Amino acid sequence: MEVKQFQAESKKLLNMMINSIYTHKEIFLRELISNASDAIDKIYYKTLSEDTLVFNKEDYYIKIRVDKENRTLTIRDTGIGMTKDELEENLGVIAKSGSFDFKEGNELKDGHDIIGQFGVGFYSSFMVAQKVTVISKSIGSDEAYKWESEGVEGYSIEPATKGDVGTEITLKLKENSEDENYDEYLEQYRLKAIIKRYSDFIRYPIKMDITGSRPKEGAEGEYEDYTEEQTINSMVPIWRKNKNELTDEDYENFYNEKHYGFDKPIKHIHISVDGAVSYNAILYIPESIPFDYYTKEFKKGLELYSSGVLIMEKCEDLLPDYFSFVKGLVDSDDLTLNISREVLQHDRQLKLIAKNIKNKIKNELINILKNSREEYEKFYKSFGRQLKYGIYSDYGSHKEDIQDLILFYSSKEKKMVTLKEYVERMPEDQKYIYYAAGESIERIDKLPQTEIVAEKGYEILYFTEDVDEFAIRMVSVYEEKEFKSVSSEDLGFETEDSTSTEEKEENKDLFEYMKEVLKDQVKEVKISKRLKNHPVCLTNEGDLTIEMEKTLNAMPTGQSIKAEKVLEINGNHDIFAKIKDAFEKDKEKLDLYTKVLYNQALLIEGLTIEDPVEFTNNMIKLMV
Repeated sequence: MEVKQFQAESKKLLNMMINSIYTHKEIFLRELISNASDAIDKIYYKTLSEDTLVFNKEDYYIKIRVDKENRTLTIRDTGIGMTKDELEENLGVIAKSGSFDFKEGNELKDGHDIIGQFGVGFYSSFMVAQKVTVISKSIGSDEAYKWESEGVEGYSIEPATKGDVGTEITLKLKENSEDENYDEYLEQYRLKAIIKRYSDFIRYPIKMDITGSRPKEGAEGEYEDYTEEQTINSMVPIWRKNKNELTDEDYENFYNEKHYGFDKPIKHIHISVDGAVSYNAILYIPESIPFDYYTKEFKKGLELYSSGVLIMEKCEDLLPDYFSFVKGLVDSDDLTLNISREVLQHDRQLKLIAKNIKNKIKNELINILKNSREEYEKFYKSFGRQLKYGIYSDYGSHKEDIQDLILFYSSKEKKMVTLKEYVERMPEDQKYIYYAAGESIERIDKLPQTEIVAEKGYEILYFTEDVDEFAIRMVSVYEEKEFKSVSSEDLGFETEDSTSTEEKEENKDLFEYMKEVLKDQVKEVKISKRLKNHPVCLTNEGDLTIEMEKTLNAMPTGQSIKAEKVLEINGNHDIFAKIKDAFEKDKEKLDLYTKVLYNQALLIEGLTIEDPVEFTNNMIKLMV
């Protein structure tokens, strides 16, 4: 029997296939099953053009057979089969795709398509097999042929005996090693798991003889083993069904079957597109946040199928980071596959799908926000932070996609509101969208800086998360309205200032002295225009706010960043009279007043006091 040599290029590629290209060896079964499905598809195409052939789907299937004693695994199909020349052409030249050539020459009909890159996918079998034997009989032929190879050294083709049309591939598995357990591919449970994972939606039955145990008839307490043929795959993917045929329960069951989460999804999105790129998708917006969502272990992405065959478990390119919470899958017949189904080219079709999916998710979230506010707020509690990160990332380039989806607590409404709702309520004389930042709603409610803005009747948005101010800086302007912190030096409206020019000049030396006491801790000390009842507060100059300072300094980089703080004193408060009196009569007491007031302002802002012991001692000195 003549052993034929692979071409030099083919030898190199085969060696790469066996040793490096595939991440998981188990996908050899996916490839062989996909090729078997292709072979059945080819018969279907022939029946469309040849009146003598009838395609009865019940006659076509794929059978998996295990022989533990001889360490063989066989995949048999009832497809079109191959002639001697086709065996030579398709299996003798690696990366020569019989399925691809067939696809090029046939018009696609009734949703059937050819997914196999037969030459390459077939050779994945050598990752687990020391010898591969293929026996095939082509439709319309009386002869069968056997192709056999033990790897890179070559292959042989010789006549064989086979009764029915189709192809039978037998893998003689490698012996176990320290690193690999090839016995697992002889176990029924393992094979079933691989089929369910990768090939559950192949359109033809994948059958296997399953051994089980049952009570023995007529013998109480005794059991007997039995073997029966079972169909392992479900065949019809839910996403290819008509939406009208499906209920909410069907979608929820699929969500649970795919283990997308333990919660109940807030919404599902079923997409069917025929156009420049055709695809089907089912997407889920979950209710609850995964436990590992904000860890390095969490991986975003949608499952990606090609004609019902899983090719990627997490295709990150299909989802923008800010929608990484979305679960689901995409199935397309139009994606370009390179070398293996694991290596997906970043082609135009994928980008078109990703863009469409992004818009679908955005529109669905807006619909939930408008029509199911309670549901949306439940979702937002879990994933609102991620949306705000999305605005902040990439220098705000995604803000147009996200800004209408974010919510903040409102000082007036006492509930979460959108930016659009805020702007629609703004009085005509209001120039800015005002916000206050703090650790909680309760803390912000008590901030002295909010007094004057609230007195003007202006609504204030409460920023309670560390990302809020950073995100809003990226938004910058919403519907021609800029954002303004209540702690900003200039609030953008006229305030009643009872302090005359003479009084300001008179207090100039006082404030200069207080600034000297505090040294570089504040940029300025001055009379406040915003305080009504509170004695003191801190405001900031420049772009860096006090809340931003807290956030940046809490990062593990250990930065020491300081906002330019201004200590504002309420000129109408009793404490101011005491300060002025101390400036004239008791500088030592003024030092105490200054330090205590500054530390009180720090506490109001939730900032750390540098020396708590000194602070308490100063308080005692003032009390006695």
